[in-house]
Amino acid sequence: MNHDFVLKQLTWRYAVKKFDSSKKISATDWQILEESLRLSPSSYGLQPWKFIVVHNKEILKQLTSLSWGQSQVEDCSHYIVFTTKVQLDEEHIDRHVAKTAEIREIDVKNLAGYKRVMVGDLLNGPRSETIFHWAQRQAYIAMGFLMQTAAMMQIDSCPLEGLDPKGYDKVLGLENTGFGTVAAVACGYRHLDDKYQNIKKVRFDKKDIIIHLD
Repeated sequence: MNHDFVLKQLTWRYAVKKFDSSKKISATDWQILEESLRLSPSSYGLQPWKFIVVHNKEILKQLTSLSWGQSQVEDCSHYIVFTTKVQLDEEHIDRHVAKTAEIREIDVKNLAGYKRVMVGDLLNGPRSETIFHWAQRQAYIAMGFLMQTAAMMQIDSCPLEGLDPKGYDKVLGLENTGFGTVAAVACGYRHLDDKYQNIKKVRFDKKDIIIHLD
């Protein structure tokens, strides 16, 4: 592994404030980014999400007004809205169990204990009362996965949490679908005029944030 390359790209990455709208992510590169979303880890592997890639210019314009007017929404190459299940249900767990049995070529009956654990924890346990917050945390894992993959590919990104989730839900037709907007990520290529690309990162020293227990 080229450790210098990894560190270089992690340093190169920043939250782009101004995208070059004339530059688009190639179809081949975009397929890799989509796979990074599909392969993102989640608690129990339940993947309580849907990722909406918005291309429609009129919809993007509406989303801009619901995102504090941030230009990245319309100027980026690909705009991805992260949504998660508002309420987890047994049907979703059953789908995951069935998919697991299919992929690993085992009898679904052998996963009955696994299902009981998930139902007991997420549907019947204390976490059921805050399950949307649990699902949101899974979405942030996927966001990080996407942005790091993009950085390794020399593709820029910007996470957007400054938006109106309910407004997004209405524009994207998510009302009454069981899914709700969490945040978004704009992907594309930085504009040469974006002054933030040359500003040094501000991070605490490792000694101040990482603790080793030997």
